[in-house]
Amino acid sequence: MKSEEVEELKRHFGVIAEGLRHDMQQVAEGHQVTLNHIQQFREEVQGDFKEVRALMKFSFAELDHRIQSLETDVGVLKSRLDRLETQQR
Repeated sequence: MKSEEVEELKRHFGVIAEGLRHDMQQVAEGHQVTLNHIQQFREEVQGDFKEVRALMKFSFAELDHRIQSLETDVGVLKSRLDRLETQQR
């Protein structure tokens, strides 16, 4: 192989190597953009979950209050029924 051919091969591989470096840089930049999007998505979803948990907590508290109220009313009605049944005997 002549020295001119060796130099031409070196230049050729240099060009190929530079192209690969450029491609790798693009992949790395794309990867970083993807990571940023994933992080933003996580933060958004985390905020949504906090909101849903708060709404559920409020709803359960409201339901618990309503159940306690109904249980109290049922107790009062049972007492009245017992008194009426006792009076009729």
